[in-house]
Amino acid sequence: MVIGHPTPFFAPIAAVVSLGLSLGARLRRSVELVAGVTIGIGVGDLIVSVIGSGTWQITLVVMLAMSAAVLLNSGPIFSMQAGNSAVLVATLLPPGGTAGIDRMVDALTGGLVGIAVVALIPTHPVGRARKYAANILGTASEVMQLLADGLVANDDKPIEQALKKARATQASIDTLRTHLAGGREISRISPLYWNTRGRLERLTAAADPLDNALRNIRVLARRSLTLVRDDEILNPRLVDQVEKLAHALETLRQMALADPGQQPDQAEAARVLRSVASGLKPELVENAGLSATVVFAQIRSLTVDLLQVAGLKRISAIATLPPTVEKPAYRPEL
Repeated sequence: MVIGHPTPFFAPIAAVVSLGLSLGARLRRSVELVAGVTIGIGVGDLIVSVIGSGTWQITLVVMLAMSAAVLLNSGPIFSMQAGNSAVLVATLLPPGGTAGIDRMVDALTGGLVGIAVVALIPTHPVGRARKYAANILGTASEVMQLLADGLVANDDKPIEQALKKARATQASIDTLRTHLAGGREISRISPLYWNTRGRLERLTAAADPLDNALRNIRVLARRSLTLVRDDEILNPRLVDQVEKLAHALETLRQMALADPGQQPDQAEAARVLRSVASGLKPELVENAGLSATVVFAQIRSLTVDLLQVAGLKRISAIATLPPTVEKPAYRPEL
C-alpha cells in the first residue's frame, strides 16, 4: 500500500519466507528469494500474456522460469521460488497491464523488509554460539573425567560411557558453526551489534581447534579402552594429566560464558593449560607399551588444540610442550 499497490500479494510472501530462513543464510538467501520471485513473475507474466493460461502453458512457464534461474547459476531457493512464482502468475494472478512490474516490486519490497527486520530486531550474534561452545567444553570435561576414573580403576565401563558421550558431540559442533555463521551475518547488517565483531572473531577462530579437540578426545577414549582391556600398565602421573585436562576444560567452559572483563579470560585459561603442558614430558611413557604411548601422544595433541581454543597460535601452543626429540621443529618455551 505504501508504494501504491492495492493488493501487494507477493510482498508478505517474500518477507515471511525471508524471516523463516536459518541463521547464517538470511542475507544471501533473501537475495536469492527476491531474485527467484522476480524471475518467476517476469517470465510468467511475459509468457502467459502471449500464449494464455492452461495446463501446458503452466508447464512451459515453470520450465522456462526454472531454466532461467539455473542458467544464472543460482542456489535451490532461487530456482524453487522462480518456479513457484511462475505458477502463481499463470494460475491465481493472470497478467494484465503493468501487473508484472508491480509484482516484482512487491517481491523486492517484501524481501527488503525481511532483511530490515533482521537488522533492527536481531538475536544476539554471540550469545547462542558461546552457549553451545560452553556446552561442548563442559561435555569434553565430563568425558575426560570419566576417562581418568576408568584409567585409575582399570575399569572399561566409565571409558565406554566417555566414548559414547564424545561421539555424540559432533551435532553440537555443527550447530555451533551454524550459530557462528548467523552471528557473523547479524554483526554485518545490524548496527546494534557491530561492536561484537571482535568477540565473534575470537569465538570463530576457536571453532576448528575445538572440533579437532573433540576428535582427539574420541581417539584418546578408544585407545584408553584398548589399554584397559589389554591390562596394559600406565604411569599414574599420566592419568593425573588426564584429570588436569578435565579441570582445564572446565576453565575453558567458564571462559566461553564470561562477559568481557570477567574471569576466567583467555589469558587465565592459557595459564592453566600451560601448567598441564609443562608436565607432559616423555619420561611419562618411558618403557611403556603401545597404547600408553598413543594415549600420551593424544593428550599432547589435545593440549595443543585446547591452547588454540584459549587464543594461542598453533606454533605457540606446540612450543609449550616439553620436547620429545633432540631437535624439535618448534623451539620449546623456556
